[in-house]
Amino acid sequence: MKRSTLFLLVCVAASFWWLWPTDRPQAPQQHSQVLSDGGFRVERYSIYPLQDFSIEARVLGREDYRLGREAELSPTDLALGWGPMEDPKVLADIRITQGNRWFYWHADRLPIPRRELETHAANMHMIPANDGVAHTLAQVSAGEHVRLSGKLVRVEGDDGWRWVSSLTREDTGAGACELIWVESLERY
Repeated sequence: MKRSTLFLLVCVAASFWWLWPTDRPQAPQQHSQVLSDGGFRVERYSIYPLQDFSIEARVLGREDYRLGREAELSPTDLALGWGPMEDPKVLADIRITQGNRWFYWHADRLPIPRRELETHAANMHMIPANDGVAHTLAQVSAGEHVRLSGKLVRVEGDDGWRWVSSLTREDTGAGACELIWVESLERY
């Protein structure tokens, strides 16, 4: 290969790297190794970290809760989308709703394959780790982008009640939501 051709290829590659947007939401990141950290107490609950977790995503929906046991810890659910589910062109054909700690979608015509939709959006139960996170969470609106990090957790009540996070983005239905101890949260 000639030097001029090689130089041209390097310049094209560098241009793509330089011009490629870096502010797109990234797929959820988590360590597959289960944490062995001991739990900690919040009022009448023990919280056990399962895996480190972080995500950059578009907020597809938000639902606040005041009633029910879960609301004592998690006042807000965020339906989050990443990859193709953060694209406004894709979202234009999808109606998103939330209720009773579930996330629902409906589309007359699927703009992307169903499985892609299912694995690039999720309802996530937010447990603010501190007042700063709680304050930021109270300001989050549908359509915004968020960056958050914390832990996927298992919660156990003193009376034996349990609430456990999903540990995969591949599942759907009951038990598929993430339960996140949110240690940092940014809107961007």
